Amino acid sequence: MVMIDFMQNDGLTKLKTHWCGRISKENIGQRINISGWVSTVRDLGGIIFVEVRDRTGIIQIVSDPVKNPDVHTIFEQLKDEFVINASGIITTRPEDTANPNLLTGEVEVYPDFVQILSESKTPPFIINDEQEVNEDLRLKYRYLDIRRSKVQNNLILRHLVTTEIRNYLNSLEFLEVETPVLIKTTPEGARDYLVPSRVHATKFYALPQSPQIFKQLLMVGGIERYYQVARCFRDEDLRADRQPEFTQIDMEMSFVDQDEIISMTEGLLTRSFKCAGIEVSAPFIRMTYKEAMETYGSDRPDARFDLKLFDVSDIMAASSFTAFADQVKSGGTVRAICIPGIADYSRKDMDDIRNLAISFGAKGLAWITYNTDGTVKSPVLKYLSEEELGKIQQRSNANPGDIVFFLADKPKTVFDVMGRLRLHFGEKLELIDKSKHSLLWVIDFPMFEWDEEQQRCVAVHHPFTSPNPEDIALLETEPLKCRALAYDIVYNGNELGGGSIRIHTPELQQKVFSIMGMSDEEIENKFGFMVEAFKYGAPPHGGIALGLDRVIALLSGSPSIRDVIAFPKNSQAKCLMSEAPATVSEQQLEELSIKVIPPKTEKK
Repeated sequence: MVMIDFMQNDGLTKLKTHWCGRISKENIGQRINISGWVSTVRDLGGIIFVEVRDRTGIIQIVSDPVKNPDVHTIFEQLKDEFVINASGIITTRPEDTANPNLLTGEVEVYPDFVQILSESKTPPFIINDEQEVNEDLRLKYRYLDIRRSKVQNNLILRHLVTTEIRNYLNSLEFLEVETPVLIKTTPEGARDYLVPSRVHATKFYALPQSPQIFKQLLMVGGIERYYQVARCFRDEDLRADRQPEFTQIDMEMSFVDQDEIISMTEGLLTRSFKCAGIEVSAPFIRMTYKEAMETYGSDRPDARFDLKLFDVSDIMAASSFTAFADQVKSGGTVRAICIPGIADYSRKDMDDIRNLAISFGAKGLAWITYNTDGTVKSPVLKYLSEEELGKIQQRSNANPGDIVFFLADKPKTVFDVMGRLRLHFGEKLELIDKSKHSLLWVIDFPMFEWDEEQQRCVAVHHPFTSPNPEDIALLETEPLKCRALAYDIVYNGNELGGGSIRIHTPELQQKVFSIMGMSDEEIENKFGFMVEAFKYGAPPHGGIALGLDRVIALLSGSPSIRDVIAFPKNSQAKCLMSEAPATVSEQQLEELSIKVIPPKTEKK
């Protein structure tokens, strides 16, 4: 067989011997073929200047009607977004027209051949980064939006990071293994997307929310080190920055402990961040879940600024402020935060803060204002003695001009509200050092939390997480006090991913399922094949999953993960371009043994 090599010049082609944005004065005198999209057409007194764009940048081509009338005739037909091919010799631009900000800014081409490969209608928006375009319009014409360098650069960064991750894990002898996309539904978290089976009428597959079970079974199968750039699906309630389908970097390892997984992940992240020009060094800070909640009011703390919560439960319990004292006596807590330099806030400003706290879930909010003249005022001043006021000021390190805010309630509510207030003031008062890159681990998560609606224990991470060996006895007596061998990685207040050491014995896995209120029949129905697998020699194992979309969004400075996904859904989980989801034909439904019941409309 005769092999014909169509590729020219570093893997390019006959129609495209050079990338537009990589042509420089070093190429002067060379003949090139370029292909791309017309970005700009300027007719200056008969001479026509055209900027041709591809994903690497732009190059200017010029036509003079005197020098080459045939080429000039084609130039006169060109409009924005036409796809063209041009051939000519690279020449130096006149000095007064050079653009030093572009690699191609010192050169241009007077082509002796131009052909129109494809014409374009007038686009619904201008293809450049400066133009502000409504997101719905961009998503409807996403193929045009992708032509903008901002979106292309995000996708290029995504490629570079994914490639670096693969290279790193391959160097550590991980194997990339694909796990099934059509699986059995095991509803234990978000809702599954269901796929009806035509062959097995009335039965359904589910799309995986994660490859969790299968990657653990790969460990049972002796793969030992696995990874996957995994597509996952969750039918979640609508949120502004969630996607029904997303990508995670999924890893699992055998014969490892928590420290070793954390160390490997730190190596992966330092190399990934470097792709975006961000230098971070390992090891990262580690803090316990308890420390994170009590200090920052969040299990994904933003440690780029120093506002911290402090405990005044003991002071309030002994005070005559019964509303707070009673909360402490009934198992609640009182936490406070000192906000610097806002003592001059107006009554309206304070009402706005209180209303903000209420919108976060608080029943109310109290405060003490330390005026710059040395006086103190507070709506709860009459309930606090001089000694109690002194203790609060000492504990808060409040200075004249500061305000200390208090909240009393159940710990979960207090930490959530105060943590969100902390972030509010961090942004509002510009306390966050945006030049910092704060990477930290949160460890020692609770194994379980109580679900009031279901009146049972539920897993904080997932039911396959191993309890801390030091707390095994608590499974029998006080499971809500049991810590898990679980860990989350947090970047600038955003969770990048999480993982855990897994349960690898059938007895312990059964025990955890039972604590969660699952019957033997339910365990067998949902997870019987997994428990059975553990009876055949499962190694100790653990892993982690990182949200690739979120990592890329943060590294690129994009406000939404939609900006770093080629074809995302909008905030209503719709594809405005293809109009998915859509209705299907009666014939398709009949083949699947499905009858559609229209949703009930609310009575007026």
